[in-house]
Amino acid sequence: MPSPLAPLVWSWLARWHGWLLAALWLLVQLYSLWRHHGPHISVDSGRFLDYAQRIADDGAFPDNHILRYVGYPLFLSFWLALSTGLWGVVLGQIALSGVAVAALYRGVRLAAHGAWRPAALAAGAVVLWFDIQHFNTAILTESLFASFVMLSFWAFVQASVRPTAGRWLVCGLVLLAAGITRPNAFVVPAAGVVAGAVLLRQRLAERRFWVLLLVALAVLLPVGWVLLNKLLATFRLLETYQRGDVIFGYWGLLVKPVAPLVLPPDSWEPLPRLAYFILHNPVHFGKLAGLKLLVWLSSVKPYYSTLHNLASVVVLYPSYWLAWRGLRRPGLLLPVRVFAAVVFVGQGLVVMLTVEDWDVRFLAPVLPCVFALAALEATAPDVARPSVVPS
Repeated sequence: MPSPLAPLVWSWLARWHGWLLAALWLLVQLYSLWRHHGPHISVDSGRFLDYAQRIADDGAFPDNHILRYVGYPLFLSFWLALSTGLWGVVLGQIALSGVAVAALYRGVRLAAHGAWRPAALAAGAVVLWFDIQHFNTAILTESLFASFVMLSFWAFVQASVRPTAGRWLVCGLVLLAAGITRPNAFVVPAAGVVAGAVLLRQRLAERRFWVLLLVALAVLLPVGWVLLNKLLATFRLLETYQRGDVIFGYWGLLVKPVAPLVLPPDSWEPLPRLAYFILHNPVHFGKLAGLKLLVWLSSVKPYYSTLHNLASVVVLYPSYWLAWRGLRRPGLLLPVRVFAAVVFVGQGLVVMLTVEDWDVRFLAPVLPCVFALAALEATAPDVARPSVVPS
């Protein structure tokens, strides 16, 4: 029998849940600062700071592997130019994270026809999943990337539900900004392109849509070919395949080839070399790619604490199942579902082709997309019952 207090509780939460989420977010940020004793420096932080200092001092951009992370050093250089130090960087990341969580809330609520519960659930999951939030105090790309994933979700929902030239312009700018935060961030603008194509298919006559699609492919495929070859030029992917790397920097889990590998000529460009290796070593590559995907999705690793591994099983696995169901639910906006799915799946494909990180740096930033879909599915009756859509 339902408790007579339930309506009062839901009514109270409907009014005050935004303040509760804000207070919870603030507590998590303070805990992260306390846990890391302020700004957290890791192995990669020095490279980003050196890059940013060169930009701040004389506008110079290095012509090597680190150039591909241009978005984050630009962000760092802004704070360095203001002489705020690392505290300025971290406080800036925290502030942007707060704006991004609020944007995710508004995006999910708009996709849910104004229902507050799916929005609160998605935002609450992002705030409480510490693997996402703890990067806000670290000098790494993950905080900025996670924030732009959430901002991109909001921008795409806004432009899809209430299309205007201004909203689509904002969406395009946010997607581009997301795409330069780090090399694998191209999955975000790619998701925008795919989801935008789905939206056009819904709104244009079939013949006109296919003409536009062919023209777009004729432009985007050559551009994508050039950009991907540039991105991969300094990555030594075939060396990782030969060693059998699954997790970067961890040698306790390797996949050794059972037969001599067939290698492409060194003079070829990265994409043709990659395609050649896959076609000529399908079994070895398949084992590697499958295991990388499994480790990435599971978020369970032998050197993690038992509590962390258990939390992944208890929280992430049901979220994946709910997100899958939400992706297939016809009541939700199809382009929005496609956008969230392509961001997450695209990141998974990147991991399969490269290596999984020893930390959660490849999974955590794209989890907001999973939490958004899962929240929309978990509160499906609310989503199916349109209410007042927030402005």
